[in-house]
Amino acid sequence: MFSQGQLIFSLCFLIVFVITMIFSYRKDIKTHKLFYKGNYKILIGFFIFIGLLFIIKTFLKH
Repeated sequence: MFSQGQLIFSLCFLIVFVITMIFSYRKDIKTHKLFYKGNYKILIGFFIFIGLLFIIKTFLKH
């Protein structure tokens, strides 16, 4: 399906991408703590919303 060169390239790209993302996050951690307080509330709200949509779909199906 993929050639050996494509697989090697994707593996190298993934490794470099993850390392870069970790480095960038560590560099900006002070800024994240300052500007993104309470971010978990939005995430919880999003999961509740998705759960409600799933429940509504399940009940309307029957």
